[in-house]
Amino acid sequence: MNALVAIKLAHTVVWAFFVGCIVAIPCFTAGAQFVLAALFAAIVAIEVAVLVLNRMRCPMTPVAARYTADRRPNFDIYLPEWLARYNKEIFGTLYAAALVFLVVSWVRAT
Repeated sequence: MNALVAIKLAHTVVWAFFVGCIVAIPCFTAGAQFVLAALFAAIVAIEVAVLVLNRMRCPMTPVAARYTADRRPNFDIYLPEWLARYNKEIFGTLYAAALVFLVVSWVRAT
């Protein structure tokens, strides 16, 4: 396996993990499992902090860039180009909505 394929594969697995965390937040919130929902929210918050510290770029992107001249939005991850292009907007919005749902539900339950 060449380096770019390995990086893209790892990047995709990490991306899927964080998407799973984002999806888990409203699922656990709906089941009134607020502590678990908050745990997943905290995990994603760490990833958001990493992105902020890296000027909103995944730290894996410059590593992948060493192995190709391609700079399409999905050059470093196995996602459709449109999803890679709008990834932060799509999943940032879902994360924010999940956080609002969590906070409102938790406050109403107490």
